Amino acid sequence: RWRLDSNQGRRDVVDVRPEYMKGGRWKRVTLAAVAVVAAGCGTEASEADLVARVDEHQFTVAQAVELLVNEERLAANADIVTSLAELWMDYTLLAAEASRDTMFSDIDLEPLVMQQLAQVMVFQLRDSVIQIDTFITESELRTQYASEAPEVEVRARHIMLTLPVQATTTQRDSAVAGLRGLRERIVAGESFETLARQFSQDPGSAAAGGDLGFFKRGELVAPFEEAALALEPGEVSDVVATPMGLHLIRVDERRVRDFDDIAAEYRLQVQARMVAEAEGDFIEALEERADQQVTEGAIQVVRELATNPGSSLARRARRRALLEWDGGAISVADVQQVFQLESEEIRFAVAEGTDEEVEAFLTGLGRRDLLIREARAAGLQPGRDSINVLVGNATAQLRDAARMLGLLDLDQAPGEDARLAVARAVDQALVDNLTGATQVVPLGLVGFQLREGTSRAVLGGGVGQVVLDVAQIRATRGLSPVEQTLDSIVAAADTVAR
Repeated sequence: RWRLDSNQGRRDVVDVRPEYMKGGRWKRVTLAAVAVVAAGCGTEASEADLVARVDEHQFTVAQAVELLVNEERLAANADIVTSLAELWMDYTLLAAEASRDTMFSDIDLEPLVMQQLAQVMVFQLRDSVIQIDTFITESELRTQYASEAPEVEVRARHIMLTLPVQATTTQRDSAVAGLRGLRERIVAGESFETLARQFSQDPGSAAAGGDLGFFKRGELVAPFEEAALALEPGEVSDVVATPMGLHLIRVDERRVRDFDDIAAEYRLQVQARMVAEAEGDFIEALEERADQQVTEGAIQVVRELATNPGSSLARRARRRALLEWDGGAISVADVQQVFQLESEEIRFAVAEGTDEEVEAFLTGLGRRDLLIREARAAGLQPGRDSINVLVGNATAQLRDAARMLGLLDLDQAPGEDARLAVARAVDQALVDNLTGATQVVPLGLVGFQLREGTSRAVLGGGVGQVVLDVAQIRATRGLSPVEQTLDSIVAAADTVAR
């Protein structure tokens, strides 16, 4: 069933499942080998032929084109190529580190562990200082339930179209127009179920005519459930956008759950609300005492860090305060470290957010810092032994990830240049990521540490050349399945309009 934990709509490359992956493996390895051998002979490829470089390692235009050209669900644009280049850089540095020390003893994982422990400390603080009585009688609960909006469930169907990662305005507008054309056909009397089977790209519901079964508030992504809960039975929504794609929604049935059926669940909801309100009061008191202030220009700096979290900054720039208060501050280095740990989705949301949303993100970091300081003052700081154990566990997890990617135990022939073994392993790791044989492993803070002190760059000219080459090669082929679906929907809508 289509729920919040759906894998659709993720922005990383592991989500892509290409139509085919024929041959090419040895060709890719040969390209990687040529680049390394050339570098070893002092005849490095010109920057016009490179997408990225880090120290003596090179990622060529030819390699990137060969990796991406068959991945037709990945749009041929600069963002995709840049993301691939950044991943290549992280994998290359990790493989190079493994070639020197498979135990990764030079990588400091304590900052990563302390981020995790900070959350534990905040939970412990909540449990120790927020003591409220959550007891409520059944009579009180029944009265409260009656005074609030009853628990409504709806049974709905949808037709969903996915969009390419980083879809263009033209692609999005085409899909919206196609879905609106389908809506006109449905309103005119055609079967929603039949059109869902024919056009919906949600594999979990298309075969059932788009049926999602019953759900209530909090079970689906917010834009979808808000649109569905606002519909009366038989009504069809306009196009609704979610992280998974674009949707048409029809509600088939609404029902109100009886109190006796929901009493236990509702009691937990009310108690959780009481705890949340107490937490809010506690945090509000901390913030009032601290009187945190966003510094001038901080919003734009946060956006820039979200766009490029791996930026190499001078020590003075890293110390700049973005949010400050009496006794503390959130610096550029703090925000940069957070972005190294956060998902691409979070970074994208901050980079594209309004000033108010970016400020809320920044003040949220300040709130967390206040809570951590309060936890330390309450004696909740973990001991050194606990930290060391967690660092050891994190190192083991990093080694497991490197092994899964094929980057830990490099297949290096006697006397072979280590750079050649690194290039071969990284190339195969990227192939496996793209085909879904392995998952993408974002290195986050580890990647940031590995990049420190290196000479590295993603080259705009090379990125643009890859975009051009991939687009030209794809243009000589037939349409991809996604493009075929969009074209058929738009064509059908045009027919109805005529």
